[in-house]
Amino acid sequence: MAPALVWLTALMVVPCVLVLALAFFRRGIYGGIDYTFTLENFGLVFDPLYAGIFLNSARIAGTATLIAVVIGYAAAYAISAAPRRWQPVFLFFAVLPFWSNYLIRTYAWIVLLNREGLITQLLRWFGYTGEPPSMLYTEGAVIAGLVYNYLPFVILACYAPLSRLNPELAEASRDLGASAATTFRRVILPLTVPGIAAGAVFVFVLSIGNFVTPALLGGGRFQMIGNLVYDQFLTANDWPFGAALAMALIAIMLLVLMAQALAADRATGRTAEARGQADG
Repeated sequence: MAPALVWLTALMVVPCVLVLALAFFRRGIYGGIDYTFTLENFGLVFDPLYAGIFLNSARIAGTATLIAVVIGYAAAYAISAAPRRWQPVFLFFAVLPFWSNYLIRTYAWIVLLNREGLITQLLRWFGYTGEPPSMLYTEGAVIAGLVYNYLPFVILACYAPLSRLNPELAEASRDLGASAATTFRRVILPLTVPGIAAGAVFVFVLSIGNFVTPALLGGGRFQMIGNLVYDQFLTANDWPFGAALAMALIAIMLLVLMAQALAADRATGRTAEARGQADG
């Protein structure tokens, strides 16, 4: 217990406290920090310009999360329904992208989506003779990159509850006359909410603070909050305002984690109730 507390304090609490402290000071005239107390940085976070970037980041991250959850849950469901001996093989291929560097995976999408990339060549092979479609440096490219990079998290998170699901529950539902769709909607889906919520949180939290994918696949046309924090620290040299933005981002992440914990608690209660009914 003590080593865990030391680890959390040294690597989580202390850095966050230091960043929070920076947010209460002013930017120096030539950059750096002027150690004069102020709350202006937090007020500036709610400026319509920066609030709009927060909302845009949440919209892009939310869209990526929704797509990743739909694809990831379907993949996890298919893997859990496969024969037991094949499931580790399918899981291996699901997490195989993690064996390469994040930057390499993102650059691979540039090769795919640029105007003379693999997709354009494939379209021409099928007889397309028009102008190459403009797919790179669009919001769709950013979302595709986020979904691809974080999809394995959703698959692993959803596979865990699906593989542990008691098959007798689905059989009991079908014996009572429920269709396959009703059994999935009323039995399987509610019991796997903790996995869905965990996977969604992974994708949303990692996406909303991401600055590499928007910079490479968005070409700088789409400013997300991660890019804004990066620019404040390394370009504008305004560390206090960058710290205030970072703390606002952390606050959003904490709210998302609280919502995930609440959903998991409710689903756990339903799981215990269902098991009690099945045993009865």
